[in-house]
Amino acid sequence: MSVTVVVSLIVLCIGASFVQRVCGFGFGVFIMTMLPYLCPSYGEATTLSGLLSAAQSLYVLFVLYKLVDWKHLVIILISFTIFSFLAIQFVASATDSILKILLGIVLILLSLYFLFVSPKLQVKPTKTLQVSMGALSGVMGGLFGMHGPPAVIYFLAVEPGKYRYMAVCQAYFLLTNIIMTFFRARNGFLTGFVGWGFLYAIGGVVIGSYLGRKVFDKLPSDKLRKVIYIYMIFSGIVAILL
Repeated sequence: MSVTVVVSLIVLCIGASFVQRVCGFGFGVFIMTMLPYLCPSYGEATTLSGLLSAAQSLYVLFVLYKLVDWKHLVIILISFTIFSFLAIQFVASATDSILKILLGIVLILLSLYFLFVSPKLQVKPTKTLQVSMGALSGVMGGLFGMHGPPAVIYFLAVEPGKYRYMAVCQAYFLLTNIIMTFFRARNGFLTGFVGWGFLYAIGGVVIGSYLGRKVFDKLPSDKLRKVIYIYMIFSGIVAILL
């Protein structure tokens, strides 16, 4: 692993952890715009992204775990597990170029959704919503390593305050990334490159999380949703251009 790759990983982790600490999600959305170009394969990129995201969530959850309402996670986690398993099986047989094209398309579609549809949509935290958002989250996580956006739709609807929202998001991302890492390891994506990349980049996770917390604590709750949607639009445009 070259010095350029190591430095790039650290910088990407600082940015990804900062975004996730401010928005509650976005680690995978941020880092997967560049990580596939630094890793030997797309599967290894999603595995490294998942491990680093899990570490970031654990770091944040260490302080906020008492605010997690675990009942809000059961159904969405079951749905996620089933569909992420199927999606990761597809990754094992698909070519990297196809997956990168799909990634760009999905990001743009999500951006358009949050720009034009979401402001007019009143979401209710029903079981149907949990199952559907868990399924979509599982597919996006398994294919692209970015399962946050669908889950956020549910968490924004069910959690009353920004700190509870942040806590349940990080609990969800910690558990789901552990689940996906297990599935990816079974398909041969947990390699030596991923292990060394994790060790080199973990410092960036701590730095980015610390800086993001400073912003999050000062961010009014009513503006958090707008920050989330604007970031999705930006990430979609960046992914297509790259």
